[in-house]
Amino acid sequence: MSRSAFPRQVLIHDAIRSPKARVRKSGGTLADVPAHALLGHLLTALVERGLSADVVDDIVIGVSTATLEQGGNVARAAALWAGWPDETSAGVVSRLCCSSVEAIGVGAAKATAALADVVVVGGVESMSRVPMFADRPAFALDPELAERTGYVSLGVAADLIAAENGFSRAELDAAALQSHQRAYAARSLSASIVPIRSGDDVVLDADEGPRDDLGLEALASLPPLFAEDPTWERALRRLPGARQLEVGLHTAATAPQLADGAAVLVLASERGGAELGTEPVAEVLSVAQVAVRSPRLNAPVVAARAALAEAGLEPGDCDVVEANESFAASTLLLTRELGLDPARVNPRGGAMATGHPLGAGGAVLAVSALDHLRHIDGEHALIAIPAALGLGAAAVLRRLR
Repeated sequence: MSRSAFPRQVLIHDAIRSPKARVRKSGGTLADVPAHALLGHLLTALVERGLSADVVDDIVIGVSTATLEQGGNVARAAALWAGWPDETSAGVVSRLCCSSVEAIGVGAAKATAALADVVVVGGVESMSRVPMFADRPAFALDPELAERTGYVSLGVAADLIAAENGFSRAELDAAALQSHQRAYAARSLSASIVPIRSGDDVVLDADEGPRDDLGLEALASLPPLFAEDPTWERALRRLPGARQLEVGLHTAATAPQLADGAAVLVLASERGGAELGTEPVAEVLSVAQVAVRSPRLNAPVVAARAALAEAGLEPGDCDVVEANESFAASTLLLTRELGLDPARVNPRGGAMATGHPLGAGGAVLAVSALDHLRHIDGEHALIAIPAALGLGAAAVLRRLR
C-alpha cells in the first residue's frame, strides 16, 4: 500500500478536461484526434486561461495503454505539439486505470518535496486509436503469468463482487439507469469541459454517452456480457466457493463505456502559487494506491479508507464522492461499505453513461468533483477508482472557499 498525506499544502490552481467521446467501430467523434493532440488541446487551454507555461517545472501524465501513439512519452510530445517551451520537462506514469491518480500523487509529492513548484498532472487515453490490450500485456496473454497473478477480466471480477455481495441484476440495471439520468440532467453544468476544435470548428463540446431514452425494461433485456468469459475458470479456481454464485450479472449497460478523453490539473506549492499569480481553487489532501488479491474488485474501498484516514476525515465528511463506474457493482459496493449517502455518489452520473478513458479516468473524476463542489458550495471530495490485477486508487480534495 502506498499513501500520502502531504506535509505541505499542495494547491490546485486549475482543473479542466475534454469531453468524453464514445468509441465506435465505425470511428468515433474523436477518432481522428491522436492522444498527443487531445492532451495538447488542454495544455493550450491552460495557457488561454492564464497559465504561463514558462513557470511549469514538470508535466506528469497518466496513460494506461502506453504503446503505439501513446508510447514514447506522449506527455512531452503533447507539450511540444501545443507550442510550449522546448525546455518543458514531461513524462508519463502507468498504473492501468489508476494512472492519472498516480500522476496527481507524483505531482503533489514533487511539490511538497521542493522538487518542483508548479506541476501539470492528469491523464489521456485515445481508445479509438490505441485499443485496450494493444500493448499485449503478458499478465493477460502468458498463461503461466496469468495464473500466478490471478488475472481475470474486470467484468468477471465485477460479476463476482456483485454475486458475493448480493447485488441483483435488477439493482445493477437500476444503477445504470440512474447514471444516465444524472449525467443527462447535468450536461449543462460541466463548466470545466474544454471543447475540442479543428481550426474554427468545434468537434465535440460535451460528453457523448448520456441518454434520456433508456428504461429498465430495455436494460433487463440485454444479454450478460461476461458469462462466457474464458477467465471465469481461473476465478473459480482461486475462489472455490464462487462456484455456487450466479454469473453473468453485468451487461453492456452496467459496464463502463469505452471512451476517448483527457484531463489536467495545475498543482503548485505555496511558492509556486506566488509565481503563478492566480488564486488556488482547491488542495490535494491525500492520495492512496493499494492492491488486493485478484480477482477481487474491492480495492477502491480499501484505497478510499486509506486516503480518508490520511486526510483525517470520515466518509460522511465528503460532500461529493466520484467513484469510477468500473461496472455497477464497484460503485454500489463502495457506497455500502463506506456508508455513503447515495445522493452524494456520482451526482452527475459516471462511466456507465459518459464513458471511461482508462488512464485519464482518475483525473476526470477529480475535475468533475471540483466542478460539483463549486456548484453546491461544498468543501471535501473523495475520488476512487479500481484497475486490473486488484489495483485501486483514491484521493481526497478540499475546495478552498
